[in-house]
Amino acid sequence: MTYENALEVLKKYGQEHVLAYYDELNDEEKQSLLSQIEEIDFSIFDVLKEKESDGKEGMITPTEVLTLDTIKDYEFAYKVLGETAIQKGQLALVMLAGGQGTRLGFDGPKGTYNIGLTRDLYIFECQVKTILTVVRTLGRWIHLYIMTSDKNYEATTSFFAEHKNFGYKEEYLHFFKQELVPSVDFNGKILMEAPSKICLSPNGNGGWFSSMKRAGLVDQLDKEGIRYINVFAVDNVLQKIADPVFLGSMMMEDYQSAAKVVKKADPYERVGVLCKKDNKPYIVEYYELSDEMRCEKTVMGEYAYNYGVILNYIFPVNQLKQLLNQKMPLHMAKKAIPYMNENQELVKPTEPNGYKFETLALDMLQFMNDCLPFEVIREYEFAPIKNAEGVDSPETARELLKKNGYKL
Repeated sequence: MTYENALEVLKKYGQEHVLAYYDELNDEEKQSLLSQIEEIDFSIFDVLKEKESDGKEGMITPTEVLTLDTIKDYEFAYKVLGETAIQKGQLALVMLAGGQGTRLGFDGPKGTYNIGLTRDLYIFECQVKTILTVVRTLGRWIHLYIMTSDKNYEATTSFFAEHKNFGYKEEYLHFFKQELVPSVDFNGKILMEAPSKICLSPNGNGGWFSSMKRAGLVDQLDKEGIRYINVFAVDNVLQKIADPVFLGSMMMEDYQSAAKVVKKADPYERVGVLCKKDNKPYIVEYYELSDEMRCEKTVMGEYAYNYGVILNYIFPVNQLKQLLNQKMPLHMAKKAIPYMNENQELVKPTEPNGYKFETLALDMLQFMNDCLPFEVIREYEFAPIKNAEGVDSPETARELLKKNGYKL
């Protein structure tokens, strides 16, 4: 990107101040700043404008779930269909691993966290070993794409190299970085950390496919004949990945997308619930559920909004390509963001001074015509590691791993 190109883009969005100190920079700093501008997804500013004028709420209603009993009845047929698709090379996997282990009190990519007690057992290792079970059973390697962030790319790739990819065939393992978005002040102006450095942060896990596109990996999907992508979070160490029954159920029931769900532990559990909004798939966050919705029951006496998502989805590639032309919902969070003042000094505020933005993978569902909620048993498939202690911590995950026969 040239200076002229950069200025043209910045003028379009009223952000020319980003180049205010350009003439004072050395050649290396100039190139760095232009590279940052080139990497920015400026579409967030278009989404922000639409967000301000969009006051539409929509009607939220419960959705029917493919329950454990029904899955058991059709499991063989689902499995055969899913296994055939995998053996034909039609499934790829995307692991969302851009996060750091900060909340665990751990300095490094979350996937490098060691949950073993008497031996090493890393989060990344748990996921790869689960996939390898399917690979060995079906005799077919599956392309695995791992989304990292600008902050943890080097540490993640080095970790895999150090551990010889945990036995995964290198030509089927691909790493890419998620896109970055700028942080802005309360007036919508991009914040700077230094004359040559923009305040940037990852664009959230909802940008995984657009980040693959930018990395040139979508062309590879076409070349390999991949039709479906199973996308999943790095931190759930018990989930089944490349699950033939899950894939086959979506194909046989003729759905555009599918999501693994678990029955909530109680009506107030802090998980997103899969339902419908204006008859389209929609995940309502736990804090958006009213008490009336939480306690609403079906004619069978079960809670109507009773199934939480675990961030394990299947999407068809052709639908994901169409999604590239859509504007994903943008989530804004007020944050205390270090910034450069008019004296070119770095200021570290203690109170929020601007916004950070992200998109969420769960929002991708509302761009699908339908979504199959696929129930799994939480004790066998839901052991997320998010907090240092208490709920969803290494301690709770270890107990579930032991229950499932893992030696720690």
